Amino acid sequence: MNETSFFPAFPFTALVGQAPLQQALLLAAVDPSLGGVLVSGPRGTAKSTAARALAELLPEGKLVTLPLGASEEQLIGTLDIQSALRDGGVKFSPGLLAKAHRGVLYVDEVNLLPNPLVDQLLDVAASGVNIIERDGISHRHDARFVLIGTMNPEEGELRPQLLDRFGLAVELANCFDANVRQRIVKARLAFDSDAEAFRARHADNQAALAERIEAARGALDEFDFDDVVHAHVSELCIAANVDGLRADLVMLRAARALAALEGAEYVETKHVDCVADAVLRHRRREPEASSRESSRPEASANTAQGGDWGYMPPEPVGIAKVKQVRPLAAKKA
Repeated sequence: MNETSFFPAFPFTALVGQAPLQQALLLAAVDPSLGGVLVSGPRGTAKSTAARALAELLPEGKLVTLPLGASEEQLIGTLDIQSALRDGGVKFSPGLLAKAHRGVLYVDEVNLLPNPLVDQLLDVAASGVNIIERDGISHRHDARFVLIGTMNPEEGELRPQLLDRFGLAVELANCFDANVRQRIVKARLAFDSDAEAFRARHADNQAALAERIEAARGALDEFDFDDVVHAHVSELCIAANVDGLRADLVMLRAARALAALEGAEYVETKHVDCVADAVLRHRRREPEASSRESSRPEASANTAQGGDWGYMPPEPVGIAKVKQVRPLAAKKA
């Protein structure tokens, strides 16, 4: 469903106290192939407001919402097999992935969707292409969109395999800063009171940001990564004990997107540091006990000498004299 036609969006540039979320969404807008943004947090932390606000900054301004009970056909579309057999041509009925092209696909409570559906969603978000196959007939179309998935951790978690496939993750929390709360509430009240006047006050900033996004998209291919940047990314990912190399790739792409958005001449380690938390937050793992033990110097020495794990050398044990107790019958005799 495209919601931007019915409801005026709260301006993205007017969001208060959401800097990490705004940065992650802008990076995904510049480079949708990052794989989307997973936003977790309690109710009332402006997750859906931010998604609608971002959609307005994109060229077509589309926001498509995936309903919780959506089927596979609703998501990817359908092929009319009878028409193909009869007329020799493929008749394709577009799904939500096709409708979201060049816009935002918003998935609320993504952790409650069936895992196969989330898997398909993440595949298309990363590749930018949707492929439908039915009975030996296939159809493909572009589906380049910004994926925003939200969830409340109290209602369940995503499997680690699916978590890893979201490019960036942001964790929102309740605000306990009185000044920030007041600024948020005042902005919302002003918007609700007169949305058009409120939007007009932010129109120039909105237009400038939309131009920056478009320029950054066009500049992505001009950036390369030197060895210093590569080394820094590797160090951060190793320290976070991540699985595989997806984190490295996403971190490099996110740093490039940030450099393009800022109008920088090249990607620097400072760009890597700025995106690292969003890349590693949902991928960071505690090292296993065996890994920690193997890193100890004495453990390494033991392995190098061919010793067995868990082997302990024998130690002398003190010998104590035991008083002999005569049998009861012998005492009577």
